[in-house]
Amino acid sequence: MIFKVLYQPTKEEALIRESTKTMYVDEQSERVVRKKLAERNYNIEYVQALTPNHLEYEQQSESYQVEKL
Repeated sequence: MIFKVLYQPTKEEALIRESTKTMYVDEQSERVVRKKLAERNYNIEYVQALTPNHLEYEQQSESYQVEKL
């Protein structure tokens, strides 16, 4: 399943919308995504499982690239 992860690059700073990054991850569950990303120093804002229609929309973006953790 593909998940869209919204995160800040560091945990030390306050959340700023303009600094939010997006990552697409192929994993089994949200729990696995969060567990594997815990190793990085990201401040995870939101993890969203993409429905087929939402995934199709996201794939049209130039920044769409799936990462396998």
